[in-house]
Amino acid sequence: MLRLVNLSLIILFPIAWFAPLMRAGLGLPLFGLSEISVISGLQSLWESDVFLALLVTFFALFAPYMKTIGLGLLHFGLLSNKLLPVLHILGKLAMADVFLIALYITLSKGIGFGKIETAWGLYLFTACILTSLAIGLLTERKGRFGQTV
Repeated sequence: MLRLVNLSLIILFPIAWFAPLMRAGLGLPLFGLSEISVISGLQSLWESDVFLALLVTFFALFAPYMKTIGLGLLHFGLLSNKLLPVLHILGKLAMADVFLIALYITLSKGIGFGKIETAWGLYLFTACILTSLAIGLLTERKGRFGQTV
């Protein structure tokens, strides 16, 4: 079961990256709200701050995907259990991106200028990250008790 759920993340993560995380705008009836996704946010970052773009790219794209692929290789016996702590760290780094997005939304709402609405992609992205963390923990637990993964 862990294999199937983990493999589904290989498909769900890219969907979450392109899905709208939030809608932002001035909040006036004349101006529509523009949708922001992980990818569109990264595109803007690459134009303004390359260092921050590298960090967010690692947290949002590479860390969760490398962990998912690593867990898949582990589940199919193609990777050693000794690398599980590294995969667990990758999952925690990926969670940092979700906290950054939540902080951005909270700060933007607190300023009161404009309007920010969360969108379904934020929930999908968060669910993917949390599912990946759970799969990692369950895989680690199974490995400790000597069960096959």
